Formats: sequence, C-alpha cells, structure tokens
Amino acid sequence: MLAQLIQALYNVVDSAFVGQYSGDGLTALSVIFPIQLVLIAMAVGTGIGVNTYMARLTAKGRFQDAQDVAGLGTVLAVVTWVVLTILFVPLMEPYVMTGANRPMAVEYAVTYGTIVTAGSLGLFLESMWTKIHQAEGNMRLPMYAQLVGAVVNVILDPIMIFGMGPIPEMGVAGAAYATVIGQFCAAAIVGVRGLRRIPRLPTSSPHIRQVYQLGYPAMVMQSLYTVYIIILNAILAGFCDEAVTVLGLYYKLQMFFFIPLMALQTCIVPILSYNYARRSYDRCREIVRDSLIISISFMAVGVFCFEVIPVQVIGLFSDSPEVIDIGIVAFRWIGASFFSAALSLMFPVVFQALGSPLPSVLLSLTRQIFVMIPVFWGLSLIGLDYVWIAFPVAETAAGLLGLVLYRRQVADWKRMSRPVNQT
Repeated sequence: MLAQLIQALYNVVDSAFVGQYSGDGLTALSVIFPIQLVLIAMAVGTGIGVNTYMARLTAKGRFQDAQDVAGLGTVLAVVTWVVLTILFVPLMEPYVMTGANRPMAVEYAVTYGTIVTAGSLGLFLESMWTKIHQAEGNMRLPMYAQLVGAVVNVILDPIMIFGMGPIPEMGVAGAAYATVIGQFCAAAIVGVRGLRRIPRLPTSSPHIRQVYQLGYPAMVMQSLYTVYIIILNAILAGFCDEAVTVLGLYYKLQMFFFIPLMALQTCIVPILSYNYARRSYDRCREIVRDSLIISISFMAVGVFCFEVIPVQVIGLFSDSPEVIDIGIVAFRWIGASFFSAALSLMFPVVFQALGSPLPSVLLSLTRQIFVMIPVFWGLSLIGLDYVWIAFPVAETAAGLLGLVLYRRQVADWKRMSRPVNQT
C-alpha cells in the first residue's frame, strides 16, 4: 500500500506540474492516459502470470521450475516492450486526434505519448522483477524501488518542465522524460536480485503458455479499461476538451483512493493461488472476506473527497472555471460508485488467482463494456451533466454479478470439502 501510495502521489504531482505549465498539457496527459494503461496492462499482466505460476510451482515443491519461470519473465518483458513500441509509436497521432481538438493539445499529446511509450522498457522490467520478488514474499524491496522511482520523478518534474540551471525548459516533454527516468531507477533497484538465470527458450514453451493463461485476465481487464476510456474520451470530446480533462483528472485521482484495492489485489493473487493449490478453501474464504472489508473501509476516504470537497480537489490541478463546473457534477456522481467498486474490482482478481479466467473476464466486460459504454452513450444524448451517472450504474451491476459468481464458487468449495471432513 505504501509503495502504491507513493506511485499515486507522483502521478498526482505530475499532473499538477503539467497543469501549472499549460491547460492543453493537462488535456494531453488525459488523452495519453489510456496508452499508458495499455503499457501497464501488458507489463503487470505478464508479471502476474509469472507471479501466480511461481506461487503454484512453489506450493507443489517444484522450486527449480519456479526459478526457470522467473528467468523467462525477463525475456517476455523485453519482447512485449519491443512489440508494443513498434505498434504504438507510428499510430500515436491518429489516436490522439480522436480525443483532442485544439492543435496545441494534440502536439503535446503526441510528444508525451511517444516518449513514454518508447521509453517504457523500465516500466516492463520493473513490473516483472517486482512480481518475482512478491511471488517469493519479498514486498519490501519493491516498495523501496517504487519509492525511489517516484521521488526521482517528483524531483525531476519541475526541473525538466520549467527548466533550471543548465537544463532547458522542455515543457510536457520534460514530464515524459522525468517519468521514464523514474521507471528506470525503480527497475535498477528490483533488478539487482530480480534478474534470474534465463532458461533454455526451446524448452520453455509449456511455461510460456501457463504464464499467459494465468496472466491474460489481468491484461484483458486493464486493456478493456483502456478501450472504454478511449470511447468515453471520444464521446466527451463532442462536448468540449474540458470534459476530457475532467475524466483524465478522475482517473489520475482514483489511483490515489483505490490504493487499498490495488495493493490487496497485488497481495492476494499469490496467497490465494498458493492456498487454492493446497485445497485450503477456508483460508481462501478468509482472505477474500478480509480483503473486501478493508477495501470498503478505505473507499470511504474517496467518497468523502468526491462528495464533500470536489472543488478543492479539482483546484489542485486546474483553475479553469469550465473544468471546475464540469468536475463538481462529475465527481459527485462518480463518488457514489466507490463502495460498489470495491466489489467490482476485487472479484475479477479473486477468480484470476483461482485460475478461473472466464468469470474474471466476464466481470470486466460487464463493468467496462456491456454496461458502462451503452449507458454513458445513452445519457450523453440527454446532456453532459448526466453521462456521469453511468459510473455508479456500471459498478453496481458488476459488483452484484461478482457476488453471485463468488457465492457459487464458495458452494463448490463446500461440496469439495465435504468428503474430506467426513474422513
């Protein structure tokens, strides 16, 4: 939680500095945010596949295989970075044109997006080596690494954006370079003990299949998240660029308030996977129950900020009257969805850890595609103030479906445990 708190803080600070530099720059970061989410989805999803598979192999006593999978993870991280860079950089400008109208916002977005994409190798390596450490129960070193990366980013942001001493003013490009440098610093720290011997690749095919079988739900969940943000940006761009800016600010801020969910998701995947492999179903239920209680409790902080002090929160990033007026309405409707979000975000990760990708993907599709996009588009026909109602509707629908599917899973565990209890 502490590591991800620092990550959220530096994202907030990053946006605050760019907002001081230019309102168009803040819009540019909102437009590029989905691209960053795709990069994170592929980096973290591959890492989760390695993390979960290592935990299962360790539970079965296959320690050398677990180390081979750890070594294979570095190769998968580098290959994924190369493929995504080749795909994304040439398409950056056409993509940006779908979410921004003003020429300066488009220029800033293309510049920022190209730099953070081409320089995302640090992100991929840090994510992979972090998951390897976490699979072995080492949470402290990744925390220190993310702390250092975040501090480096925060220090470099004002220097590289506004210029200082021998460093010239680089504007939005400076914010991108600061992000990339921070990611490489974090990767260097976890890489000292996270880089493992790379196994012979011709014999690694079964491991690769298992890694992606376990990791693809996380990739799909995060990628769907990206798809629907792109679509929402396109709908909001039909109203004004300020509406796009508000949505981007929300997604920056939600990382701060969703810290317990993100941290618990990171922790429960290897723990659930380990206990599930050992058929410790009662322990699995305790893990899920405690995670949900903690998540819902912490979400109260987000509800307070979005419902009670939205003006002060938005004012940290922008003094535009249009952004503030739109943001007040948006944040209050979105804040009403936070308690349901604890369920809709946690249950997909639970099923992912249990090796049940279909329920995990179904929940993500329900939340982000089947409900959010149609409701958001339908309400946009009424007016901008109404589109934000789609957030509590989507979170509630996905949360209830997740609860139903989880209760069925618990019933299956009870049936499987009954013969053991009788003996």
